[in-house]
Amino acid sequence: MDEVEARAGRACAEARSRLRDAGIPPEALADWVPEGRRLLVLRRPAVLRPLGEVWRLGVLLLGTERGLYAVGRITRAAERGRAGYQSVSQEERREIAGAALRGGYAAGTAVNFDAMPLDLASPPPPEAVSPLGRSGGELRVRWRAGAPLESAPTLESYLAERVQLLTRPVS
Repeated sequence: MDEVEARAGRACAEARSRLRDAGIPPEALADWVPEGRRLLVLRRPAVLRPLGEVWRLGVLLLGTERGLYAVGRITRAAERGRAGYQSVSQEERREIAGAALRGGYAAGTAVNFDAMPLDLASPPPPEAVSPLGRSGGELRVRWRAGAPLESAPTLESYLAERVQLLTRPVS
């Protein structure tokens, strides 16, 4: 483990500790399991399978126990309801909300899914679409894919700032 990875691990642990101590509630993290068939006959609907809990910190999700993820998509668990045929995208969102409910989440629960796990030991190359990258001997966080890493904040300063915004909001 090199020094950059060790500092990043300590920054994540410190952020977890501060968020827990402040009583900031985490959100759910799930894995999308698409619709399938059992025994070639029975239809199995899509479901959001629980993976754990995370805190949303801008473009990153910080696992409550371990793990750092790039934000994917989010929904709120809700009854699917009757098809309204307003638009294809609306029907897709309703199906995803229903999948969260089928995954065991209570109605109204925020559920993150399609999150990309980030490896602190081997971050993707600077040209990758990941929000995390290595530049100037530091792990840095960019707000959007393709943004230059050179001017992006370090992971340590990014986490400290985002945690401060959650624990002591600007009034």
